[in-house]
Amino acid sequence: MTATDSLSTWLCVRGEADWRQAPTLRREPTAGDGFRAWCEGPVRQRDPVRAKRLLLAHADATRRARLDFALLAAWQREVLGETEVPFRANDAYAKAGRERYGLTPSTQADFAACLREATDSELPLAARAARAYLDVAFFHPFTDGNARAALLTLVHVLAREDIVLPEVGPLQTTRYADDPAGAADLATLIGVLNRRRC
Repeated sequence: MTATDSLSTWLCVRGEADWRQAPTLRREPTAGDGFRAWCEGPVRQRDPVRAKRLLLAHADATRRARLDFALLAAWQREVLGETEVPFRANDAYAKAGRERYGLTPSTQADFAACLREATDSELPLAARAARAYLDVAFFHPFTDGNARAALLTLVHVLAREDIVLPEVGPLQTTRYADDPAGAADLATLIGVLNRRRC
């Protein structure tokens, strides 16, 4: 397992990335909700219970609630079918141990501060959605289901400003904490998907 703290690495990348270059999103009608279509299609084929739980969480994610850990935890309780989903209590690992997300006394407060920035109108919406997605992925707040929480977070940030992507499948690729180009590319990809009219 890696000794490097990938969360610290992400926070450096996050601070140095040129988020202002993200594309401007268009508020135009799409043929459908890509997250819903993904749940009702490939996810339901693999696991109908998982699809049902994701759709219930998605219904909540599209309301204009404040983005914070309590909101994410509510989605996770639905997604995982658990009554309690606390913030992780130890370092977390992902990608077969390639990435380690450290835990310090300030980790949860740092995560809360990052989530609050999702409403910072100084940055393009695509950048805020991408950054919030990656924050959830690399803070890794839960012991399970962080990829699903990250995608729900992205959907939520967009939905608060009346943006619905017509597809979400292309968003679901492995992302690395030490990849500044990949972080910027995620914001660009959100812009590309926003312009598709499936």
